[in-house]
Amino acid sequence: MNTDLKKAREFTGWHMLIVIVGFFAVVIGVNLTMATLARTSWTGLVVENTYVASQQFNEEARKGRAQAALGWTGKLTVASGEVRYSLIDAHGKTLPLQGVRILFRHPAYEAEDETLTLAAPAGATSGNAAEFAVRHTPKDGVWIVEIDADAGLASPFRDVRRVMISNGALQ
Repeated sequence: MNTDLKKAREFTGWHMLIVIVGFFAVVIGVNLTMATLARTSWTGLVVENTYVASQQFNEEARKGRAQAALGWTGKLTVASGEVRYSLIDAHGKTLPLQGVRILFRHPAYEAEDETLTLAAPAGATSGNAAEFAVRHTPKDGVWIVEIDADAGLASPFRDVRRVMISNGALQ
């Protein structure tokens, strides 16, 4: 009969120390990773001062209602490396514009925001151009597009929409 019995491995204090140190190393590592990701990603800031924004809400709502009463519709085109914008009145007639500024705002990362100033086509005089354009290809993805079109009103015509860009074209 074989008397060589293997001694059972016992769980010692050193083993417990390794388990505890390993557990806390994982917890601290995950916390540092999450803190780094939170610090380098979107801030979550929508407005600088919520009190001021709340005080301006009624005035902005009034401007929005007045603009909606005009019955104007904005036409945004993104294709072939070009961004175009024009305004159409309630009767389907294209309105003359004096200038157009567009902000492509990424919903999650401010670092990718881009502001474009569109120009009138060659040969058009200031104030009578119906469509403004600029050479630009936005990155593929979801964008919030904020358009300010100067149509000769007291304040610019404001058009805000959420769009999807795929293969450099508006979907």
